[in-house]
Amino acid sequence: MRFFADLHIHSKYSRATSRDCDLVHLALWARRKGIAVLGSGDFTHPAWLAAIAEETVEAEPGLRRLTPELERQVADGLGQPNAVPRAGGEVRFMLTVEISTIYKKGDLTRKVHHVIGVPSLEAARRLNQRLGRIGNLNADGRPILGLDSRNLLEITLEADPDAFLIPAHIWTPWFSALGSKSGFDSIQACYGDLADHIFAVETGLSSDPPMNWRVASLDRYRLVSNSDAHSPSKVAREATAFTSAMDYHAMVHALKSGEGYAGTVEFFPEEGKYHLDGHRDCRVCLDPVETRRLNGICPVCGKGVTVGVLNRVEALAVRPEGGERPATAAPFWSLIPLPEIIAEVEGMGVSSNRVHRAYDELLRRLGPELSILEEVPVEEIRTHGSVRLAEAIVRVRRGEVIRSGGYDGEFGVIRVFDAKTRSSRSAAGLFAPEEVEARAPVAAKPTLSRKSPDKVIPSSMDAGAPQGSSEDDALLSGDGLDDAQERAAAHGDGPLLILAGPGTGKTRTLTHRLAGRIRAGEEPERCLALTFTRRAAEEMRERLGHLLEPEVARRIPVMTFHALGWSLIRRYGQRFDYPEGVKIAGEADAARRLMEDLGGTRNEALKRLEQFSRLRRGLIDPGTPEGAELATALAYHRAALRKRGAVELEDLVALPVSWLDGAPELVAALRTRHATLFVDEFQDIDATQYS
Repeated sequence: MRFFADLHIHSKYSRATSRDCDLVHLALWARRKGIAVLGSGDFTHPAWLAAIAEETVEAEPGLRRLTPELERQVADGLGQPNAVPRAGGEVRFMLTVEISTIYKKGDLTRKVHHVIGVPSLEAARRLNQRLGRIGNLNADGRPILGLDSRNLLEITLEADPDAFLIPAHIWTPWFSALGSKSGFDSIQACYGDLADHIFAVETGLSSDPPMNWRVASLDRYRLVSNSDAHSPSKVAREATAFTSAMDYHAMVHALKSGEGYAGTVEFFPEEGKYHLDGHRDCRVCLDPVETRRLNGICPVCGKGVTVGVLNRVEALAVRPEGGERPATAAPFWSLIPLPEIIAEVEGMGVSSNRVHRAYDELLRRLGPELSILEEVPVEEIRTHGSVRLAEAIVRVRRGEVIRSGGYDGEFGVIRVFDAKTRSSRSAAGLFAPEEVEARAPVAAKPTLSRKSPDKVIPSSMDAGAPQGSSEDDALLSGDGLDDAQERAAAHGDGPLLILAGPGTGKTRTLTHRLAGRIRAGEEPERCLALTFTRRAAEEMRERLGHLLEPEVARRIPVMTFHALGWSLIRRYGQRFDYPEGVKIAGEADAARRLMEDLGGTRNEALKRLEQFSRLRRGLIDPGTPEGAELATALAYHRAALRKRGAVELEDLVALPVSWLDGAPELVAALRTRHATLFVDEFQDIDATQYS
């Protein structure tokens, strides 16, 4: 019988992890997701190992389970109304830990992460005793040690001959065995004379099996996938399937021999933060061909770009894309997390209460998430969910998704429905006046040479990066701010920039400041809040609803840049020769019109639309010959659409900016209408949005 394992997770003792990363919450979410064997994570941390010893008991050989009392808590859903029990069975824990090693080798600084598993508490204690002489195990659940990867493997095998070491997320640029910034060109080079003891490698979120199959030196290894979860809800975003017996030794044997190894559950690799090349600070995203053309140099700042996973795979590949599979190749399933699918179907934020309720109800009726995504019959999904949800899951199963690649720590975005299909869901009502703020189109971010991912609240994290953000559920409770946040929220009149890292509560502080202005007497309608996505706008509205009276919160204009532009086009468009009732042309319609007006193939039209997009966002200089030619073509394209009573999605921001530049009376009216401006994720705006 097949079961799923997720052997790389973290506890609450690791940096940038949820405080809910305790054994009970991890087991609850593993059952929700359909994970049978979960890595314990962080067993080198003394407090976490003590919790494992106290709160679990021995089960099958090398595996542990929660004590009966704690297992009852899991089965009861922790007593929370919407944490209902799931169909998944009791969870087993395997003792695992991720360890980071940083050292010099071959005149380069190497930063390599490893997943280690041991068959018993005694083996874990022996390993901890050895490693405790090298570094401070109390500081972090994922300890950082100044130790050669080869020597870490030696110490692991000396602690217990049945222990194993798997190179973690092997392609991540900064922290991995094969990464572009600090890795090697082969697993053998990383582990030296002990490399024969490595029998599996973890592929990470930014690559999938077909990418790894191109690299012949990996043929000898089993490919495994794990979540590297920093919060319980992220468990099983990737996982490994087994048909072996459910015990430590049988699972290790399956990875060594292939007998009982059944494949992996994968992210679509484009969603990973390091799939493509780029420079996040300059909003530059490149595919490998463009990176080579630019000699790896960012064209904006002149610094080196971060070379991503796709580029690195191509550098080491000996097989063409789509070429022959190695003998060790196994099945894999690329999936989108169910809450993200529900959110897209419903047109809501992924952390909204409506999405949570729908998710819980689906699990109650149909079983664990992995089962719903992979094998529950479509008819049942249609019956217990909706026709739209069933269609979305069918598309995911077929791999028929829209992919926008991540780069340099910036998440990619995977969608099921294109803009035209999303628009058809609510037809004319999609951008009706009363719905503009709630259903505005998502604003695209600038890149150098391709459509970049929309700004979204991360649904997943690559290895080595902090997890959690100001978008977590705790922020919806409206609880207090710390001293620094209070000072920012209470700042008087005049400009204020909140500058802080991820997970520090920037959006929370901004929302409290907005609510404070209204409590101090500012009219809600005069406080304009701008975000990048509908999801972010919806979540900001939800927070405001907790901080203010609901009827007051509803009066605050919270919208995306595109929604603001659309409202201005509908209000003032006739002054600039746009007819009343102007419509938005989706990408497919705009491409079709461009083919009719300028000729050429559909691919050429789409390429030209992408160039128009770069011109609008200031990434192509209209003063250059190329830019001047594009500007002329864009003006013709806009005029042709205007005659048809349409405006392109990308012009929802650019057109109003061009109008306001020559209409000071409109600017004055808008300044009177909106006296105070709040911008979330201000660092990500492009030149047109800034204008």
